[in-house]
Amino acid sequence: MPQASMLIANGDVLLPGGPLQKLDVVVTDGRISGLLAPETNRAAMEVVDASGLLVMPGVVDVHLHLGHGADISRPRVKEDAASETGAAAAGGVTTMIPYFFATEPFENGLFDEVRKITEAGARIDFGYHLVISTEEQLAAVPYYLETYGVSSFKIFMNNRYGEGARLGLPDIDDGFMYRLCETVAQAGGVVCPHPENIEIALALRKRLAEADPEGRGGLELWNASRPPLVEADAIQRAALISRAVGGQLYIVHTSSAEALDAAIRMRDGGVDISIETCPHYLTHSFSWNRGSMGKVNPPLRAPSDCEALWMAVADGRVDTVATDHVHRHRSAKEASIWQASPGFPGMQTLLPVMLSEGHHRRGIPLGRIADLLCANPAKHMGLVRKGSIEIGKDADFALVDLGAEWQVHGADGLSDAGYSIYDGWHLKGKVLRTIVRGRTVFANGTLIPEAVGAGQYVTRKSRFSASKWDVDGGPKSSTENDVQSAETSSR
Repeated sequence: MPQASMLIANGDVLLPGGPLQKLDVVVTDGRISGLLAPETNRAAMEVVDASGLLVMPGVVDVHLHLGHGADISRPRVKEDAASETGAAAAGGVTTMIPYFFATEPFENGLFDEVRKITEAGARIDFGYHLVISTEEQLAAVPYYLETYGVSSFKIFMNNRYGEGARLGLPDIDDGFMYRLCETVAQAGGVVCPHPENIEIALALRKRLAEADPEGRGGLELWNASRPPLVEADAIQRAALISRAVGGQLYIVHTSSAEALDAAIRMRDGGVDISIETCPHYLTHSFSWNRGSMGKVNPPLRAPSDCEALWMAVADGRVDTVATDHVHRHRSAKEASIWQASPGFPGMQTLLPVMLSEGHHRRGIPLGRIADLLCANPAKHMGLVRKGSIEIGKDADFALVDLGAEWQVHGADGLSDAGYSIYDGWHLKGKVLRTIVRGRTVFANGTLIPEAVGAGQYVTRKSRFSASKWDVDGGPKSSTENDVQSAETSSR
C-alpha cells in the first residue's frame, strides 16, 4: 500500500448524513483513502493537526461568473481565475462551476482556450455551465456533454427585446427554450433557466422610471421594477415546458416566497426540479441602506421573503445555496439604481455566512449546511467525486474554527471586485485551511502561492450515467458499490 500523502488528525469530521466523528482522515494520491480512529498508527508525508476544528467537505459553488473587467462572460487571462479562486479558497470553496457564454460555437477552439486560461490561474477545481443562445450552440449540446463533460446548460429567459445586448447575447423566445429543454433532456443534461418575464419587467420599469428618473427609490424601486411575479411566472413557464419534454430543471437564484412557491407547486406536479437560492437573498432585503451596492437580478426582496427562504433552507425545500458571484469592480456600482451594474462578489463569505447566520443564529444542523453547500450541488451537477467525505472521493476539505468570531472587511477581500456586501458584519465560524485533492491551497489567512494553476477541470456525468459510475469514474461493480466503514478502512 502506498504511503499516505496527508493525514488530517484529531478533527471533528462531518460525515454524510451529518454526524460529527472524531476521526483521522487519510489521503493518498489526492483521494480519501481511510477514516481511522484517532492516533491509529499510520505514516504520512504531511500531518495536519485539526484538533478542535470542524473538518467538513470542501464547498461546491455551482453558480458564479468569471470575467475580465466589466465583462462577465469568461476569464480572459489567468489572473482572472487566480484572484477569484483565491477568494474561493479563503472561504472553503474547493470546486466551482462558473457560467460561460459567447455567441460563437464553443467547439471552434473557444472552450479549449478558456479551459486552458482557467487552468493556468485556478487554485481550486472547476467545471463550466454553457449558456446556450444560438442555433449552432443548441445543435451541439450532445457534443458538449459527450466531449467536454458539460452536463448543465443555461438560458436567459429575459433575453428579449434587446435585453441580451447588455451581455452581448442575442434575443431568444419560448420556442428556442422549448427546443433547448427537449435537446438537453434527450442528452441527459439539466437546464438552468434565468427566470424573469422581461415583458412585464420592461413595462414596469418604463412606468417607474418616468416617475423616478433619478432612481431615488433605490433597492425598493429596483424590486418594484422586477417584482416576484416576474420571477414566479418565468419559473412556472419553464417548468411546464420541461415537464412536457421529460426534462430536468435547476432553478437558479430563487429570491422570493412567490418564486419559491411556484417552484414547489411545479415540483409537486411532477416536474424534476431543483431549487437554488443565494446567501444575499437570505441576509439582505431592499431595506438595506447601501443603495446601488445591493443591485442584483433578481432584486433583493422584502424581509418576509428572506424569512420564507430561510425556512425552506432549513426544512429541505431549497436544495442548494450558491453565490452568483460577480467580480466587476465596485466602481461599476457607483451610479443610480437604473444605471449601476447588477451583482456582487460572494465566494469568500459563502460558508462563513451560512455557518454564522444559518447554524449559529438559526440552529440549522451542520449536516444540513453541508448538504446545501457540498453534497447537493455535487449531486445535481454530476460531480461524482465531490461533495462529501467518503472513501474514494477527492480529498477536498474546509477546516473550520466553528467558534471563531471575526469581522468582515470588504476592502481586504481577495476578489478583485474590492468590496463585500457583508462589510462590517461580525460572523462566527472561520475557515482556517482549505485543501483541494490533498493539497493545501489556503492556510491561516494566507494563500499558498504554489497553488496557482493547481486547479483542475472536472468533467461531469449526465443524469443517465452518473448513477452507474463510482467515484473512480468507472462502472460500479457489486463489490465497489459497498460503502467502507472507518473500521474496514483501517485494515
